[in-house]
Amino acid sequence: MVKVLQPGSASRRARAILREVLQESGLDDDAISDAELVVAELAANAEKHAHPPYELRIISVNAVPTWCEIADGDPDLHEVGIIFNLLHSVDEIGLPLLAENGRGLLLAHRLSHGRCRVYATTTFTTGAAAKAVTFALPVGSGDQRGFASLPDLGSGLAALSRWADQHPFP
Repeated sequence: MVKVLQPGSASRRARAILREVLQESGLDDDAISDAELVVAELAANAEKHAHPPYELRIISVNAVPTWCEIADGDPDLHEVGIIFNLLHSVDEIGLPLLAENGRGLLLAHRLSHGRCRVYATTTFTTGAAAKAVTFALPVGSGDQRGFASLPDLGSGLAALSRWADQHPFP
């Protein structure tokens, strides 16, 4: 699923769409709230630090939403990449180190149990170079809750993008 998010309301809209999708999948409210917080932070970051178009992408495997991302029209991965590399390489990092930038990424990292990344992509709406910040969604399994593994975001996602171009969403 790909939804275009309008500037000025990207965070609120991304949160509402993700909540609806996750409620339909049967997740509990705590898991949904955590995922909503992450997507709202990422959408707010996109609006603050990048330019449109903004896209919410929810990827499902076997009809189960497994990961989510916010794509924006800025292809520069540098700053987000540095922060994620730092978060992935340090066991415990405090908020003072991320006082200026990165708190939304810290939340994404913590609430997805480190299953988050940034990668180069293109927007579905314009085909222009872009970046996407992606995170694993909680998936329910009986009474337990876990997180899906993120797929290889290299050539596999490029193939997914090409496939999506040939098979537009209704």
